[in-house]
Amino acid sequence: MKKFLLAAFVACISLVACQGEKSNVVKIGVSMPTKSLQRWNQDGANMKAQLEKAGYTVDLQYAGDNDIPTQVNQIENMIEGKCKALVIAAIDGSSLTEALKSAKEKNIPVISYDRLIMNSDAVSYYATFDNYKVGTMQGQYLIDKLGLAGGAGPFNIECFTGDAADNNVNFFFGGAMDTLRPYLDSGKLVVLSGQTEKAQCATENWSNQKSQERMENLITTYGYAPGGTKLDAVLCSNDSTANGVTTALLAAGYTKDNIPIITGQDCDIPSVKNLIAGVQSMSVFKDTRTLATKVVEMVESIMKGSTPDINDTGTYNNGTGVIPSYLCTPVIVTIDNYKETLFDSGYYKPEQIQ
Repeated sequence: MKKFLLAAFVACISLVACQGEKSNVVKIGVSMPTKSLQRWNQDGANMKAQLEKAGYTVDLQYAGDNDIPTQVNQIENMIEGKCKALVIAAIDGSSLTEALKSAKEKNIPVISYDRLIMNSDAVSYYATFDNYKVGTMQGQYLIDKLGLAGGAGPFNIECFTGDAADNNVNFFFGGAMDTLRPYLDSGKLVVLSGQTEKAQCATENWSNQKSQERMENLITTYGYAPGGTKLDAVLCSNDSTANGVTTALLAAGYTKDNIPIITGQDCDIPSVKNLIAGVQSMSVFKDTRTLATKVVEMVESIMKGSTPDINDTGTYNNGTGVIPSYLCTPVIVTIDNYKETLFDSGYYKPEQIQ
């Protein structure tokens, strides 16, 4: 009988210990905008894997296909579900002000992930890549490839950027246009459509279908086709817009031998294939593993009551003040370095790019 009681006591203590251990697991909410773009699938997977490896429980949610009400509802559920911190890649940087008031009231820290959440004092930190630099890299690439600094030109160019509601567009597009501005002003770069403002060049939801449709319209209107008006370059802020542009140009009869210089960003698999095929010129690579690692480090610091490592305290004002930020460094990928940058680093396996 004593042995039985002792065994029962030990079992009870073990159960209580397990329950106590389980109740002490910290839950982190991770909100991603969509599964329709490859990069967000990778971001979410990287974030979840690294947070779980660090010992956290992760509530990872995707907001349908960039559906703002869905994202708002998911974040509200994360707050009510007792997440101790939120990592949010916003669909619309200005759509979460009301939803995050509750996070502020409950002292739940919010890390804005890659896209800055606007007009909310609930945002504690911002983790991203140097997005202005992404734009300047794209612009400088075009300058170098066209030989503009050496006096070459004039050249015809058209410009595409992403969703106007994404605050990053201000940096991607702004950085590129600031870099290209002297050549636009001097007439060495000519935009026949006259569409050089963000609103004119924006692409709803970064949709490759929308960018394809706009490129098709430009081809028809301005005669951009082999044997017609020469189009020398297309500035595209990311790979999804670049893919739409490429599709339209190839359908119009362009080949790798005469297709314009096309920029991109993210090194999505279709664009890497296009790089290899010679129909996209470059893509700015942002290793999401690096960004995920930095965010996990931020979460760990916050949970320990210390200040996360940041390297920018002046650039990103979300309307309520400057948000302390950490900026990771992007790199340019071309046909010349894609193997070592993407394959040797383990980001992709060669068989994924078939």
